[in-house]
Order: sequence, then C-alpha cells, then structure tokens
Amino acid sequence: MKKKLMIEGMSCGHCVRHVEEALKEIEGVISAKADLEGKYAMVELNKDITDSLFKEVIEEVGYELVGISEN
Repeated sequence: MKKKLMIEGMSCGHCVRHVEEALKEIEGVISAKADLEGKYAMVELNKDITDSLFKEVIEEVGYELVGISEN
C-alpha cells in the first residue's frame, strides 16, 4: 500500500531528509521519499498506519501534515 502525505513547511534538502528519516522510523513503513517542490512525501507501507500517527510524527519534527491520499 502507498500513501501520499501533503506536508507544509519543508524549505530545503535538510527538511526533506528530516521528514524521510522520521517517517522511516514508523513501524510498517517500508520506504519514504519526500518531494520538496511538490510539498509531499510518498510512503510505502506493509501494514495499515493511522492518519493520526502520520500527523503526530510530522508535527513532532516541525512540519504540518495537511492531507493524506492513498495511491
């Protein structure tokens, strides 16, 4: 399963790495790739993860999760 997380607040390559590393720490996330220009991160999952957990993790590292869609 893949999800697209719309994220506000990323402004540089360091932000991208910060978001990717935080998402990869979540149990069940196989991969995470953030896109600075598109303001999103694509995550591949091997189990269901709640939207609230994604929101909590993104906010914990200083960014804002503004939407989630399944791809």
